[in-house]
Amino acid sequence: MKIILIRHGETAWNAERRLQGHLDIALNAEGERQARLLAEALAPEHIDLIVSSDLGRARQTAQAVAAPRGMPLMVEPGLRERCYGGFEGLLYSEIEQRFPAEFAAWQARDVDAILPSGKNCGETFREFYERSTGAILALATNHPGRTIAMVAHGGVLECAYRMALNLPLETPRDFKVYNASINRFRLEEGRLALESWGEVAHLRPAVLDELS
Repeated sequence: MKIILIRHGETAWNAERRLQGHLDIALNAEGERQARLLAEALAPEHIDLIVSSDLGRARQTAQAVAAPRGMPLMVEPGLRERCYGGFEGLLYSEIEQRFPAEFAAWQARDVDAILPSGKNCGETFREFYERSTGAILALATNHPGRTIAMVAHGGVLECAYRMALNLPLETPRDFKVYNASINRFRLEEGRLALESWGEVAHLRPAVLDELS
């Protein structure tokens, strides 16, 4: 079974480093361009199922791939980005000013740190990792022998990468996570195995590396 894991196209908040999390932010014009180019790049490939996070920026990206194929879009809330609680809607600089202790724990990769409350209830990184990788594995297990395109978020892609390479959750993120990138995995003995990472040639010249 094959998994094509895709990050949604760019939003205005990505461009200005404003944390989105569970807030439902639409693609900007560049993100819509990226989604079109993504669809063109994937057009020659066989895909059995297209699945998206339930957030609009992921659904818009996934729909760009699904529509030319006449395929239905399956929505899976488990592929949502991490919920950042009170951090959501703020610039990184604003988070550091308003929540210095929590920001320090986040930057130090305390994977069990509790985030401040906000419009939404925050998740620890460990909780998010279990939720997002669990959703990916469940989809893969339920569709054996199929090729599934999953459109999700930067944090979800990070978790998949960590699982595939068996990276500790506490280690710094030293790999890029690009908007509208194509990332390929397979299921191997109940775990993800990485085949390729960060395909972005279809997006040149503009790509962004931002989580949220």
